[in-house]
Amino acid sequence: MAASPAYGEEKGGSSSLGEPEYGHDPASGGIFSSDYKRHDDLKEMLDSNKDSLKLEAMKRIVAMIARGKNASDLFPAVVKNVACKNIEVKKLVYVYLVRYAEEQQDLALLSISTFQRGLKDPNQLIRASALRVLSSIRVPIIVPIMMLAIKEAASDMSPYVRKTAAHAIPKLYSLDSDQKDQLIEVIEKLLADKTTLVAGSVVMAFEEVCPERIDLIHKNYRKLCNLLIDVEEWGQVVIINMLTRYARTQFLSPNQNESLLEESAEKAFYGSEEEDTKDAKAEAASLAKRKPYVMDPDHRLLLRNTKPLLQSRNAAVVMAVAQLYFHLAPKAEVGVIAKALVRLLRSHSEVQYVVLQNVATMSIKRRGMFEPYLKSFYIRSTDPTQIKILKLEVLTNLANETNISTILREFQTYIRSMDKDFVAATIQAIGRCATNIGKVRDTCLNGLVQLLSNRDELVVAESVVVIKKLLQMQPAQHSEIIKHMAKLTDNIQVPMARASILWLIGEYCEHVPKIAPDVLRKMAKSFTNEEDIVKLQVINLAAKLYLTNSKQSKLLTQYVLNLAKYDQNYDIRDRARFIRQLIVPTEKSGALNKYAKKLFLAQKPAPILESSFKDRDHFQLGSLSHLLNAKAVGYQELPDWPDEAPDPSVRNVEVPEWTKCTSREKRKEKVEKPFYSDSEGESGPTESADSEPESASEESSSSSSSGSSSSGSEEEEEEEEEGSGEQSEDKEEEEEKRMKRKKEGSRKAVPGSAGSPSEEEEDEEGVKKAKKKASQGKKSHAETSSEEASASESSSSGSDSGSEAEAKRRKAPPSSKAGPKEISLLDLDDFTPPPPQPVPSSSIVSTSLVTDLEGLTLTDSSLAPALLSPTLGAVRTYELLHRMAGEGLSVEYCFSRRPFPGDPHMVAVQIQISNNTDAEVKSLRVSEPKLLSGMRIQEFPEIERLAPGDTASVVMGIDFCDSTQAANFQLCTHTRHFYVSIQPPVGELMAPVFMSENEFKKEQGKLTGMSEITEKLTLPEKCRSDHAIVQQVTSAANVGRVPCGADNEYRFAAKTVTSGSLVLITLERREGTAAQLTVNSEKMVIGTMLVKDIVQALAQ
Repeated sequence: MAASPAYGEEKGGSSSLGEPEYGHDPASGGIFSSDYKRHDDLKEMLDSNKDSLKLEAMKRIVAMIARGKNASDLFPAVVKNVACKNIEVKKLVYVYLVRYAEEQQDLALLSISTFQRGLKDPNQLIRASALRVLSSIRVPIIVPIMMLAIKEAASDMSPYVRKTAAHAIPKLYSLDSDQKDQLIEVIEKLLADKTTLVAGSVVMAFEEVCPERIDLIHKNYRKLCNLLIDVEEWGQVVIINMLTRYARTQFLSPNQNESLLEESAEKAFYGSEEEDTKDAKAEAASLAKRKPYVMDPDHRLLLRNTKPLLQSRNAAVVMAVAQLYFHLAPKAEVGVIAKALVRLLRSHSEVQYVVLQNVATMSIKRRGMFEPYLKSFYIRSTDPTQIKILKLEVLTNLANETNISTILREFQTYIRSMDKDFVAATIQAIGRCATNIGKVRDTCLNGLVQLLSNRDELVVAESVVVIKKLLQMQPAQHSEIIKHMAKLTDNIQVPMARASILWLIGEYCEHVPKIAPDVLRKMAKSFTNEEDIVKLQVINLAAKLYLTNSKQSKLLTQYVLNLAKYDQNYDIRDRARFIRQLIVPTEKSGALNKYAKKLFLAQKPAPILESSFKDRDHFQLGSLSHLLNAKAVGYQELPDWPDEAPDPSVRNVEVPEWTKCTSREKRKEKVEKPFYSDSEGESGPTESADSEPESASEESSSSSSSGSSSSGSEEEEEEEEEGSGEQSEDKEEEEEKRMKRKKEGSRKAVPGSAGSPSEEEEDEEGVKKAKKKASQGKKSHAETSSEEASASESSSSGSDSGSEAEAKRRKAPPSSKAGPKEISLLDLDDFTPPPPQPVPSSSIVSTSLVTDLEGLTLTDSSLAPALLSPTLGAVRTYELLHRMAGEGLSVEYCFSRRPFPGDPHMVAVQIQISNNTDAEVKSLRVSEPKLLSGMRIQEFPEIERLAPGDTASVVMGIDFCDSTQAANFQLCTHTRHFYVSIQPPVGELMAPVFMSENEFKKEQGKLTGMSEITEKLTLPEKCRSDHAIVQQVTSAANVGRVPCGADNEYRFAAKTVTSGSLVLITLERREGTAAQLTVNSEKMVIGTMLVKDIVQALAQ
């Protein structure tokens, strides 16, 4: 589109800014002018008020990008239009921003609020584009915003937006790997998505972020297998590769009993009756150890659902299925992939190259698979050299006694090719065929000898090298060939070929006693002009002839050694000195001289000509590592098959009643109907989950996540909480009752697992607080408790257990109707509610509550872990008594950070005692404590006996009086007394306190002056994220996190265990890596020591 005259006037007027004015005459030379006025017309069109001009400008800009032209200087003009109301313009603006946001980070950050508004746009394409741009700005400072956006998008009503959220996860992980735990939660949520659009993308994110977390796949395994056929092509490739690794860890090898069966069959066929009777017991025992292999139904499901994809139009999908079958299928079934792979050989040369690499590896182990398609691997004259060489490799692997004559005829034709590298490879292939198939060895050898008279020197040279290898197998029969090759030394100039001939003559000089000295004479003449590799073989030939025929060759040998002594190459000089000392006897030469003949003329094993693809199958087929034959970055090793099958019940999914049909009769039929065919029984509930229509899942996901996707700020969340307050309170009460019942039930079921009443009360208090402050912990706890309940209800996971569970629900009295409600409340993320037809009131309540909880999770996610579990850091263990000092008794202790049941003013110390002796230890107890004034100790109950190799864990309480002085006491057994002492770190003398921000500031105001200790520090790189800072502080001291409005501040609170004095910690991040730590406490000694410990922890 040409610019209008108005644009020309504006351009002409721009010279008033002090820039040189350019004439408008086309002849004035636009080609030679500088390009600082480039794209001015596009900038003016983007600044205009007309959407049509903006749209035209954006189309031209995107077209420029598509042609590979740089349009980065238009970034300021384009980014202004991100707020444009025209959707078509906005889409193209986002396409541009995705391309250049990483390069122009500063300008992109200025528009970040607009991108955040775009995340709430009604149009799904705009929401997805905004998230894509946001994740393309690679600046660590916006990581929290990106995390919030991904969490919101993961519960969006549109599958396209959820797919974009899955794409953003690896980008955020590469920017800040400390976010891994939160990203895994999002991945877990997206893995439960039933739409095919999301499946491939979330599995890709799983592979990038946490490929080791196989447990996330268990519940989604069958769903992924069933969705596979409908997922987009590149998603299919990723899912198949992931499921290959998953299957190798969860199922037994289908070929594990083959070797045993083959051995027993051979014995039965060849063995006599006497041997049979002798070995009968041994065979029976070995067969009894190995149970007959029965394929897991889930293993069969994977093979059955991937087989149709062999007909895919995408070569990568076919290749992925082929490698899956090769690595997972029984030998009898692998053959189905051969036809599909042969079909791919009609594709482009790049595809052919990759496919042939994999076929070459497969054909070594499974030769019979490709034999029917032998002619498909014949070489065309139009094939590139690398394809020809790979086809030669496959043909050589497939060669056997029946087809060798056909293959050799084919090879004869290839030798006439003009492609020299290909001819050399063909000669090597003939040599390999001769090595592998004994009956054609002489034929091949004669054919190669005929090639020695070829005009092409390269062909002759390669033939010599191959003949040399073949002659080593039976040299006595082929002395004529050695003579014939000796004559070629005058004509062949290729160093490798000359060296091979000389080695052959030297090695078998006894077979050619007349010719060998003459060859040495000729080589001595031209010694100075030969290549290094040839010179070394001349020296070897001289040494061997000196040892076998010293009369004729003594002078020649000395002459050659003298020439070599002054050669330029130090390898040749060293070899000459070494050989002279070895073969020529002198006064100085030692005992080695006697063994010179044995050293030089020892029998050498014939070389084995093997395929270069022999050991490549330890890499996963179809991978870049397999192609390069070297481990590439990011390659996941293919796991070995397990010896025993893991528990298959982990893949069973319990389906809530309301996800099934409304009609009871239909529901009953569905439960009774097996998941697989009659030969493969499987549970019914999983079928109804996996085969649910996608339309229902899409509608339901929209209804469940519409609230959470629109809740961005705290004000909106508060409004939503007020709106559904009554409903959420009712649900919370119901859940508390259910949890109490659950605890009582589990205590009855498992007598030994019952905890103390005080611990249960604390757990319940913790749960209540967690509900008020963050839903994340509650949701996970509820899910785990529901899983425990389901596990205790049914021990088996077949279709019977499903029907029994349903029958129990039907028989349940009306008073216990909370069952289905609880399931609908807790498992909304895992299962999709039905389409909104006649929706019962309970589902409406649960949906709104879950929406509120999701909103809470998004903003308070950083605080939730700290509030729920103050002991974020790993518990550190200390040694109380070494097993050497304790004469086989070793004792370790740790501070469990739990209130001591007997006395709240004591610190609980958990002690682990291990008996490493061969004798039983009796009456383990504490005696004669030597404590400072005010300190107290509560001994653990006496352990009557501790068997050899056993370990006992006990808890004792110590009141340290808010000091770090050691508590000394004796640890006694029935025979010995050991003096030990426990000294606490200052961080273990306190217990966490939960308080609001205002309370913290109020208390901090009281503790100033002498009660305040301040320290400046520098944060190391790995300790700059929120998660890392909180983890280091809580590992150094038993403190609780206090909410804080400022992004750069972290607050913690605790009180000393004995006196209850407050300890307040504030860590403020400054510019760059600088930070300031402040501790407020009336106990100045504790404050000083605590500052030192925290600074040390943060510096690690």
